[in-house]
Amino acid sequence: MYIYSGQQIKDVDAHAEQNGMSLFTLMENAGNGLYHQISKAITRTEKIVILAGKGNNGGDGIVLARYLKNNRYHVSLMFPLGLPKTKTAEEHLAYYEACGYDFNPFTENIRADVIIDGLLGVGSQLPLREDVLEITNWINRQQAKVIAIDVPTGVACDTGDVDDNAVKANYTYVLHGYKPSAFLYPSSHYYGQTTVIDIGILQSSRWKVWSEEEVRNTLPKRTGNTHKGTFGTGLLVAGSDEMPGSAALAAIGAIRFGIGKLSVATTRHASIFIGRFTPEATFLYEWSLTQQQAFSSMAIGPGLNPDQQLEQFVNDILNKEVPVILDAGALSPREYKKRQAPTILTPHPGEFRRLTGESSAHIQKNRIELASQFSQENGVIVVLKGEWTVIAFPDGSGVINPTGNRALSKGGTGDTLTGMLVASVHTHDGIKDAVANAVYIHGACGNKWTEQHGDQTMTAHDFDKLLPKVVYYFSN
Repeated sequence: MYIYSGQQIKDVDAHAEQNGMSLFTLMENAGNGLYHQISKAITRTEKIVILAGKGNNGGDGIVLARYLKNNRYHVSLMFPLGLPKTKTAEEHLAYYEACGYDFNPFTENIRADVIIDGLLGVGSQLPLREDVLEITNWINRQQAKVIAIDVPTGVACDTGDVDDNAVKANYTYVLHGYKPSAFLYPSSHYYGQTTVIDIGILQSSRWKVWSEEEVRNTLPKRTGNTHKGTFGTGLLVAGSDEMPGSAALAAIGAIRFGIGKLSVATTRHASIFIGRFTPEATFLYEWSLTQQQAFSSMAIGPGLNPDQQLEQFVNDILNKEVPVILDAGALSPREYKKRQAPTILTPHPGEFRRLTGESSAHIQKNRIELASQFSQENGVIVVLKGEWTVIAFPDGSGVINPTGNRALSKGGTGDTLTGMLVASVHTHDGIKDAVANAVYIHGACGNKWTEQHGDQTMTAHDFDKLLPKVVYYFSN
């Protein structure tokens, strides 16, 4: 479940070779792993065509072809761009032929039930050359199941860029770890269903995809001899006369996700509305930290419009050594002081555009890189929301969240996440687990709703009923 850039994969291969694992063995492991996974998606009655390129991606296809032939699959190996040029791929082709197997010339008249794309992999350079375009166009015209090795041809490895004629795969089997483009836009839509292939090397990436197993292992277990103070006292600065619902939704997130006590700083009018949904909350009507009790976590922004008063209050809060979550109206360009306690920013792409000055299109194609860069430069945790939410930490590590769907594309769902973070940062032992678990479970609520009702009808206040069920599932 780890993520590697194209250069990191090259470095991994080089390091493995320096430590005694030959590139021949790595390619053998890749082809073997591909066979064991791909054989689950194909049958011996289907006609399989492997299109191998000149590089190591094609070499992986050669090894796969040998395993398929060894196990009596109906497979044809073809080199539409020419024979292999890398030493390791040439060695495996020689081994393939020594086993008594041959390869076939490529023609556009061939019929295939399954097409395996081993043309370029991480080596795709855009725009595609004319000879490659002829092959990718042919693949996309076929009524066949399309399987890509590592990265579909025409899809960039590290960004969301794609060629207009990139291969649209039904399945992609990624080697050693995911590539960034599997989680970027629009490139992720070309991968189809993804599966990671182990090639026998220890993982070394600082970026990973968060998993259900990690949620279960790190979600705090509540024991006896506790009281409300055990689980933290949170401050939520949110809501206005015009937008009381944002604060109510954030309060639901905090209370349902386990905060011990919650205070909401808001207007008197908004407090009446909020209290109907979360009668457990207490209220503050003056934004003055000197008059407030000690808080274990603070969040500010939902339902607030950015102005000078809000900016001053954000700066006051940032002077307090407690975890701070900034969302919505509190997300403005500013200098972030280095703090001992975590600062968590939760922008959607439009808000992140305000923070960085980058265009929305550039952000969507480079979400991982830009979030990580901003996080490290400013010493903050960035939760860049959207499909495949990116969580970047100041130390250069990060997490991709796999949960969530279109059901969450409703106003107010982000406010609920802000409230969940208020609770999570106090109840977890580690800040990384706290943020990753809140985001994961928030997305899992969307998945739970979709299983029962589809993705159109969910509203943000449905978290009030969803969170208890989903948290219970992960806690047992």
